[in-house]
Amino acid sequence: MFYADGRLQYPVRVDKPDPVFARALQQAIGGVEGEIRVCMQYMFQAFGARGPAKYRDLLLNTATEELGHIEMLATAVALNLEGAPLSMQEEASANMVAGSVINGMDFRHLLSTGLAAMPADANGVPFDASHVYASGNLAADMYANVAAESSGRVLAVRLYNMTDDAGMKDMLSFLIARDTMHQQQWLAAIEDMGGAASLPIPNSFPQDQEKQEFSYAYFGHMRDGSIPEGRWTEGPSIDGKGQFSSRVSEPLGQEPVLAPARPDAGAQTEQTSRSGQTGVLGTIEGAIERNL
Repeated sequence: MFYADGRLQYPVRVDKPDPVFARALQQAIGGVEGEIRVCMQYMFQAFGARGPAKYRDLLLNTATEELGHIEMLATAVALNLEGAPLSMQEEASANMVAGSVINGMDFRHLLSTGLAAMPADANGVPFDASHVYASGNLAADMYANVAAESSGRVLAVRLYNMTDDAGMKDMLSFLIARDTMHQQQWLAAIEDMGGAASLPIPNSFPQDQEKQEFSYAYFGHMRDGSIPEGRWTEGPSIDGKGQFSSRVSEPLGQEPVLAPARPDAGAQTEQTSRSGQTGVLGTIEGAIERNL
């Protein structure tokens, strides 16, 4: 069950309405770095969380906070739009300089929503949940959450630097501060789960069942065979369970061999006949037929 309050989590005011900035704010609502994304991510991670209830509560509380951030941003979009009525837009559009600015707005704010926010990004692309990560592994999800809050803070800082409106800067400074806290809380949760000791994820899979000669080997793919040396090429691994090494990558497998196309697959005749198969494929098939 969710509860709502009629008041915003933090004050939202716009001193000088800007329909173009309203469009930019849409990215913080429905973009891949936006609040709908993190809200849904934390929500579904919580819905599927198994284990200590404190992690589920942590996720659910933060998801609920993000709902409040969506409300704040939607209010900011509306306030930036409602101060620029259609008559103003028409007058400005007649002016070459002013028109180039006003015409940078998303006209669906006028045509589709009546000067309100949309569940979409700055290009008007609807949010589709393609970047909502909820794996069912709490440690993996917490690392994903750190990245989500990091990219969200980058976006909020860019928006802060885009505007000279004191009200918008004040609201964004609050959101930036919350991004700081959320990064820290997810890192704290990772530490609470054991930190590096929780690696590799999932740690429930026995490492003796993986190809351990490759577990801590850095593969270099530079054409000249060089290896970009760093913390990841030598010394103890971060999880303390191995030693980093480096090697020039080389193919360890065979050339892929596919059977002929099925006669009813719509392929060319040469693809469906055994006589059309050459090279390794023909050699392998011949060996199979001889053994049969």
